[in-house]
Amino acid sequence: MDAPTTLVVVATLAAAALFAVAATVLVRLVRARRGLRRAGLPTGPRWVFWGAVLYFVLPTDVLPDPVYLDDIGVLLLALRSLRRTPGDTARLPD
Repeated sequence: MDAPTTLVVVATLAAAALFAVAATVLVRLVRARRGLRRAGLPTGPRWVFWGAVLYFVLPTDVLPDPVYLDDIGVLLLALRSLRRTPGDTARLPD
């Protein structure tokens, strides 16, 4: 293979891997919120959850969409905020 083709293949594989990680974190975010609400625990501000989901779904990003690092960061921050109780600074156990 020539260099441009190799570069395109590597970039495509990296984008697919990053998208898979972002989708996995999104699924964990939805499951964590559902589980916490079912258990009667606080889930933090509703806007954090929906804001993270919208940021992941909407095409407008800080970084272009072949790079999902900003999406993953937003989803991880939302997941972290859902797993905290108000006034608690430590994470809840997984």
